[in-house]
Amino acid sequence: PTAFAAPGEKEMSSQGATLQNYNNELVKCLEDLRDKRETLNKEILKEEKKKQDIQKKLHKLTEELHRINERLAKKTSARNDFDTTIQETEGAYMKILESSQTLLHVLKRESVSLTKKKQTSHK
Repeated sequence: PTAFAAPGEKEMSSQGATLQNYNNELVKCLEDLRDKRETLNKEILKEEKKKQDIQKKLHKLTEELHRINERLAKKTSARNDFDTTIQETEGAYMKILESSQTLLHVLKRESVSLTKKKQTSHK
């Protein structure tokens, strides 16, 4: 008998079964990894779609904000024009009131003066 005997059928059968178990486990692990990858890929696609939708909305909102800012600028300018016109008109009106008051005082003085002259001329 030699020291190196060929493996027996029983031993070969056992090694074959072990190898088959490893192979089955490896295939199962690969399938699990592929399933997890596919699940993750679906989530990525869903998130990318969501991102595109939000970017479209953001673009529309940005355009709307720009239009609103333009309208606000025009309306603010118009309001400032109103403020200027109102202030100028109020200033002119106050001058008219002051002039009217002065004219009234002058007229009353003249009236009193004329009344006194009339009374003194009748005496």
